[in-house]
Amino acid sequence: MSDSCTGWDDAAVAAAGARAGADVVREMYGQRLDRIDKGAGDFATAADVAAEKAILDVIRAARPQDSVLGEEGGQRGAADAPRQWLVDPLCGTLNYAVGTMLVAVNVALRGGAAAVADPFSGEVFSTDGTTARVEHEGHGGAAAPLAPTSATRLVDVNLDPPFPNAPGFRAVDLLADAGFVARFRPRVVSTTLALAWVAAGRRAAYITDGGDLSESVHFAAGIALCRAAGCVVTGIDGAPIGPAGRGLVAAADAETHGSLLAMIGAGNHTGSPPRPDPQGAARRALEDTVGP
Repeated sequence: MSDSCTGWDDAAVAAAGARAGADVVREMYGQRLDRIDKGAGDFATAADVAAEKAILDVIRAARPQDSVLGEEGGQRGAADAPRQWLVDPLCGTLNYAVGTMLVAVNVALRGGAAAVADPFSGEVFSTDGTTARVEHEGHGGAAAPLAPTSATRLVDVNLDPPFPNAPGFRAVDLLADAGFVARFRPRVVSTTLALAWVAAGRRAAYITDGGDLSESVHFAAGIALCRAAGCVVTGIDGAPIGPAGRGLVAAADAETHGSLLAMIGAGNHTGSPPRPDPQGAARRALEDTVGP
């Protein structure tokens, strides 16, 4: 491995790591797997652990000085290292454990390259931090640029807890909003695969509650893909994601993003947090993506 990865750039490392993890997830699918209880109904499987090890082997061979924060193994190396990889080896563990193939493998360099692999379609979505593309193993490895579009009108909404912004924002209430029902059709995937699909034009948007998701092992890779593809990415309040972030709205275009923020704001009857400014939020998010 150490010889084969000599000269790789960060995007190649991320993609290779995601592929290695995806290979493990695919090979172990359908087996009776031990579960590791994490409490509060959360768990990992032996596939999560094995996939993370495969990803770590790639990163260690290619970038031995970098630190890694893994969903299963925690921090390896200095937490304040200048370069840190964020790894979620199996995003969608519950789906996987019950035999549903809607899962993803996430590898992201904090503030840089990232990759999301779909173990069952053979697709790898990746970015060098500037451009975004998808490769398919069955198509000879040919890469195509990601092109977001809202044409599908499908919006993935994460309904999993926790809900730190309730009662001001409840994702389930959004699904009953008359404007949402008239314009969009909800889907529930609850995995970073949905963010990759927004970047690829298969979903119009993705919405989730939460706090700062920008450096989360679950979301960092998907957020990086959406930004590089030109999507509009903010919190549910329209503010930039970051240390003070509140959840996530990633939309294929500014008009879709603004419409969803308006619906979220209209559903907030508590006065806290403040209602978003859809036009201003979309403008600021686009400036963050492509520059003023």
